[in-house]
Amino acid sequence: MQKRQLGPCVTFFPQPTTLVSTVGNDGRKNVMTASWAGIVSKTPPTMAISLNKGRKSYQHIHETGDFVVNMVPASLVVEADYCGLRSGSDDDKFEQAGLVAADAQIVKSPLVDQCPLNVECRFVQEVEIGDYRLILGEIVEVNASEEAFASEGGMDARTFDPLTYLGGIREYWSLGDHVADAYKDGSKLFKKQDG
Repeated sequence: MQKRQLGPCVTFFPQPTTLVSTVGNDGRKNVMTASWAGIVSKTPPTMAISLNKGRKSYQHIHETGDFVVNMVPASLVVEADYCGLRSGSDDDKFEQAGLVAADAQIVKSPLVDQCPLNVECRFVQEVEIGDYRLILGEIVEVNASEEAFASEGGMDARTFDPLTYLGGIREYWSLGDHVADAYKDGSKLFKKQDG
């Protein structure tokens, strides 16, 4: 496979499109789009998000000590893009985007009700990376749409319809079809044991 060198940049995809929701000490809610988010530990369950230190969400996290990472479905692509373009210092992005702030189970920060998966996090620590801060949050609750459990046999991932972001080329995509089962199908390549 022939390769082209792109130099040091943020072209790596797909990335999840998430909405990070927070609340300040004044009770004002904010929501921002973040694609630099992911699970970084199972024990304890921990999520990381990377935010510019000048963001309203960063300020809120330090004020209240928590945040929620909301998985964005493809149906909310316009709203998610808007929440990445505007500042919470200037706009009430929940209202402007028509998003509903719902009460979380444990943290003060709200859930985005239209998102089918919401991860409640309690701030643990941060790592300084230039103008950005890698924020680590212990996962204290996960809220999943009841619709995902409508059929027998566990969760139906199609109900989540996650929106992905292709960093560097600045495009949003939805996912395709189920292609394999994790922790199972790779075992086909295990060397056969001698009987």
